[in-house]
Amino acid sequence: MRLRKTAAKNPPTSLKSESLEAFRMHPEGQRLTTDQGIPISETDNSLKAGVRGPTLLEDFHFREKMMRFDHERIPERVVHARGTGAHGYFQVYKSLEKYTQARFLTDPSLRTPVFVRFSTVGGSRGSADTVRDVRGFATKFYTPEGNFDLVGNNMPVFFIQDGIKFPDFVHSVKPEPHNEIPQASSAHDSLWDFVSLVPETAHMVMWLMSDRAIPRSLRMMEGFGVHTFRLVNAEGKATLVKFHWKPLLGMHALVWDEAQKLSGKDPDFHRRDLWEAIEAGNFPEFELGLQLIPEEDVLKYGFDLLDATKVLPEEQVPVQRVGKLTLDRNPDNFFAETEQVAFCVANVVPGIDFTNDPLMQARLFSYLDTQLTRLGGPNFAEIPINRPLAPVHNHQQDGFMRQAIPTSRANYHPNSLGGGCPFLANPKEAFNHLQERVDGRKIRARSESFNDHFSQATMFFKSLTQPEQEHLIAALEFEVSKVERAEIRERVVNQILVNIDMGIATRVARAVGVAPPKPVKPPKAGKKVKNTVESSPALSMDNTVKDSIKTRKVAALVAEGFAGKELAHVRKRLESEGAIVEVVGPSLSPVKGDDGDTVVPLKTYLTASSVMYDAVYVPGGARSVEMLKKVPLAVDFVREAFVHCKPLALSGEAGTLLDTAGVAQLAPAPPAKGVDAALGVVRSVKTETKGFSQLFVSAIAAHRHWAREAPPPA
Repeated sequence: MRLRKTAAKNPPTSLKSESLEAFRMHPEGQRLTTDQGIPISETDNSLKAGVRGPTLLEDFHFREKMMRFDHERIPERVVHARGTGAHGYFQVYKSLEKYTQARFLTDPSLRTPVFVRFSTVGGSRGSADTVRDVRGFATKFYTPEGNFDLVGNNMPVFFIQDGIKFPDFVHSVKPEPHNEIPQASSAHDSLWDFVSLVPETAHMVMWLMSDRAIPRSLRMMEGFGVHTFRLVNAEGKATLVKFHWKPLLGMHALVWDEAQKLSGKDPDFHRRDLWEAIEAGNFPEFELGLQLIPEEDVLKYGFDLLDATKVLPEEQVPVQRVGKLTLDRNPDNFFAETEQVAFCVANVVPGIDFTNDPLMQARLFSYLDTQLTRLGGPNFAEIPINRPLAPVHNHQQDGFMRQAIPTSRANYHPNSLGGGCPFLANPKEAFNHLQERVDGRKIRARSESFNDHFSQATMFFKSLTQPEQEHLIAALEFEVSKVERAEIRERVVNQILVNIDMGIATRVARAVGVAPPKPVKPPKAGKKVKNTVESSPALSMDNTVKDSIKTRKVAALVAEGFAGKELAHVRKRLESEGAIVEVVGPSLSPVKGDDGDTVVPLKTYLTASSVMYDAVYVPGGARSVEMLKKVPLAVDFVREAFVHCKPLALSGEAGTLLDTAGVAQLAPAPPAKGVDAALGVVRSVKTETKGFSQLFVSAIAAHRHWAREAPPPA
């Protein structure tokens, strides 16, 4: 765990005068001052004309204190307002000088400092972490050649193709303007009105309705640069590139019911999870992956690589893992760092360049323009979290909130008064825009290569396993059923979903009260493209890492008389594999086991819930189990964990809790002897027996056991 050096806090006013004086004399003591350094001896009462008189205007301390309070909030981001962040570093595995001259990608000995901000997109700063939404994944690399910002999401595609539509899309997904409802939700008329009228949204809507939109943890989701960028080597040769972040813990998601419950029980679930993992030394790790494509292959794959609504399947171009990102330090001050950090797609370094993706081109302007308003002026790059580690020399000396104090007499170029400084960089070391032929008529139109809006939406759906498909359809049924206007629901079904998959359209129509859709005529067969794929297994979250339980949280439910030795044994085994075991009891007072030893619960049945954990374990012990059966919240713990397909371990008498929870008829039959782990429910006849802990470890590593879910309707 990282230890922080903190200054001594102000002493409580109840300290005796001699103690107070000793504190003031302490070398770590800090006296209270104004922003100008003027010492202040009293800050609890304003200066008045008599004890009951009016406050005096000359009370400069009061005025400064209130002025700072009145202005300590800056305008929140229009999108990505709710976020959290962490510091860390990136290190490339081997030089990529064949493709780029960017030093942080060519020097394996270099540890590049980074700051990463994760966020939701649609909600305000006060919304919940676990809403159904895209997650931002923005990384600021403090490289020797300046800052590079990889501003991405946890989904590789976007809703629109051209940035001019971005205000329209954001307005549609935000709370409706007449009543500011609903907050942080896409389940309302305006979003689906927009979707039903803009077919290019079809692919991204499928991702939004998938489990990708409700990640288990920010540490367990992928990240993508979304756009196609260019890497440029020292010889000026360019290679197209797609950026990926691959979590070493694998990809895992919540289920919709627990995501909704977590929004109430712990709206800070994701930011708390990230903070606690870093504080405990369980540093999140992601590998940087690159899909490298020759420039001449931009149209090779059956779509245009400049179309941000398309994904390049890994089966067509494999992702090469080239380096690792490690997040090892939490912010020291949330506002100063996480809120004031300013990302911009235009922040690139020599060796990385843009393409003509029309969505990217809009973002190059929009992000910079936003920072000018949000952070008070053009000098936001001087705020510490935004300040490059590379030296900064230019002729900009003025502007609101200037931090540096330039001393040069010459603030222009060329000059002789300043000795010609700062001089122009060597072209071989400077950023050079790739020389690309650009010509054509001025026109407001799109390339025909952007016209296919549905084939990849269909591919994405076909790439999912059956449980994932069922979750996606259920999400569509939930969202579209929230739409009040019948004509919008009809358009969603008949103009969008029927073009993706008739089975989806039929089921959603039935759920939302729309007439069954009519089959659509298949499009005329065009020129066959060799490299198109109908499904991409890499897009399924079920095909993720399932060989570790590191950082998984396990709740152990106890009451008086629990099997003490068993709990100690199972806990030791789980923790040896990197899991975190938290004892949940009737209160925070010590609970005695059947062996006389006690444990102190970290949480109670009132303050905890199964939705906060990855797995639930109930040790045996007749007295303990009988007491648990009488506590509805404890019974709900077991029932919800089972319904949410989470690993469950129940030994000895604890197995009878499935009956009390009302799920015994859905659970596997209890073992006749020994131990069993069918459907991810690990049970033993007696208290913990040989193999029990290992079966539980394996069940947790699998994350979910979807076979428990009810079959889809006929």
